[in-house]
Amino acid sequence: PMAKLTLCLSVPCLCSSATCLLCRCCPQSKNSTVTRVIYAFILLLGTIIACIMLSPGVDEQLKKIPGFCEDGAGINGNINCTILVGYKAVYRVCFGMSMCFLAFALIMINVKNSRDPRSAIHNGFWFFKVAAMVAVTVGAFYIPEGPFTRTWFVVGTCGAFCFILIQLVLLVDFAHSWNESWVDNMERGNSRGWYAALLAVTGLNYVMAFIVIILMYMFYTRSEGCLLNKFFISFNLLLCAVASVVSVMPRVQESQPRSGLLQSSIMTMYTMYLTWSAMTNEPDRTCNPSLLSIFQQTLVPTLAPLEIKNQTAWWDAQSIVGLAIFVLCILYSSIRSSNTSQVNKLTMASNDTVTLEESNAGTPDEEVGGTGAGRNGPGRVEDNERDMVQYSYSFFHFMLFLASLYIMMTLTNWYSPDAEYNAMTSKWPAVWVKISSSWVCLTLYVWTLVAPMILINRDFS
Repeated sequence: PMAKLTLCLSVPCLCSSATCLLCRCCPQSKNSTVTRVIYAFILLLGTIIACIMLSPGVDEQLKKIPGFCEDGAGINGNINCTILVGYKAVYRVCFGMSMCFLAFALIMINVKNSRDPRSAIHNGFWFFKVAAMVAVTVGAFYIPEGPFTRTWFVVGTCGAFCFILIQLVLLVDFAHSWNESWVDNMERGNSRGWYAALLAVTGLNYVMAFIVIILMYMFYTRSEGCLLNKFFISFNLLLCAVASVVSVMPRVQESQPRSGLLQSSIMTMYTMYLTWSAMTNEPDRTCNPSLLSIFQQTLVPTLAPLEIKNQTAWWDAQSIVGLAIFVLCILYSSIRSSNTSQVNKLTMASNDTVTLEESNAGTPDEEVGGTGAGRNGPGRVEDNERDMVQYSYSFFHFMLFLASLYIMMTLTNWYSPDAEYNAMTSKWPAVWVKISSSWVCLTLYVWTLVAPMILINRDFS
């Protein structure tokens, strides 16, 4: 067994165009699926490294890097590196990842099939690609501070907003797919059980959303003041109610019989999350209490308030929730896009693509991707993109570029470098990015409901 494992990890698997060496311990897979899984793993590994940069004790080691931590060397010569060293490290790690993914996106423009020489770069040469990412990331730590952090914050804000829009597309697709799957099961058998499950999940989502709304009114508004928070909560509550009503309107049900309240309840939950996340980025601490102060107010109101020494702790609740949603979206995207019978919403896969597994059924075993009946050879990765790629390589890497920026902004709480206070502080642009994305979320969902009624000549099946 150890010899087989060694074969899988040998040089050709890392330094050639093969996604995995032909060995018995490697499962038979499609080239397009395995490649995306590996890139997703690299992205998650980079996320873990960025988290480590914020852990206690690492800052002392980072200060040893020449020029990386020099007090007074930042914006207007007034930055305290002791406070910012962790966030600066996250910026550098994500800079290295994002620049490499952006370079791959530019290199892979207009790749049509795996016979293109550039396809070998995308699907293989993992050792060289990882080494390049490590080299760029290490080099980023030696970039002079100057305006770097401020400029990269602006780039990160724009990129993260775009990735949130991608999350919205995935979420809407997930909501419709979930509902269709359960309705199909309900129609095929045990209708009462599936109907009860559908009703229970929908009701649970709405109850949880209602509880979140009450908590936001309790802790993020005041009897006098905090008018903007009151507007955010009330307006989004109204929009969610409108979206729920639209989903069960007779005309919508006529054009989309499977639209219903399950999708609306999921959209409502995510909208409430975005509303809460936006309010946690408000600079005004009167209307934006920390999670610790909320716990003190709720659980131990009689104790003296604890002194909060570091308002920029990365483990803020909204960062943890944001990372959890990010991981779930990455996993769902991988599972969803691996099904060639579905249109990949984000990587431009085509239903018309004939995979090599289908076209080569019954071909000799010696041919790449052949699925002849008597093949007893080692497990292999089938090249199912010799005729046409299953997804856009360039757009896939561009998504990873945006995901790297989203990770950076999430881990740093969307805080902006502030020379006046020598720290990373909340800024209003982050608030408006998140609250506007909640409006885009509901608008996109309502459009999926009414589009079949407006564009009657288009097939939305």
